[in-house]
Amino acid sequence: MNTDKIYAEQLANEYAPKNTSKVIALKKLDSKAKTPAAVFGYSFGIVSALTLGVGMCLCMGKLGPGDMTYMAVGIVVGLLGILGASLNYPIYKRILEKGKKKYAFEIVELAKEISGKAK
Repeated sequence: MNTDKIYAEQLANEYAPKNTSKVIALKKLDSKAKTPAAVFGYSFGIVSALTLGVGMCLCMGKLGPGDMTYMAVGIVVGLLGILGASLNYPIYKRILEKGKKKYAFEIVELAKEISGKAK
């Protein structure tokens, strides 16, 4: 096995002009369809987990003076965090479906064109 030859081919491919602009466009469309759902899912999940953590800290007395008022507030805040974490996935799926539906026609047509089935 000639590693110099493999390296030279890899380097030549890196600098060669790309003729796969349709594939790149297809990847960009796929990313446009999926990115908003992923950004929402991660962001809302992080906020929900932090909310749950703050509620737990209030309940255990690590935040605030530790009296019963803060414990009650901590329970409410923790339940809001649990609710947010529970709703995160269904909301993510709904946003993903909308994104896929929005770009479905363009993605399918471009994929057919790339595979050579468009007539």
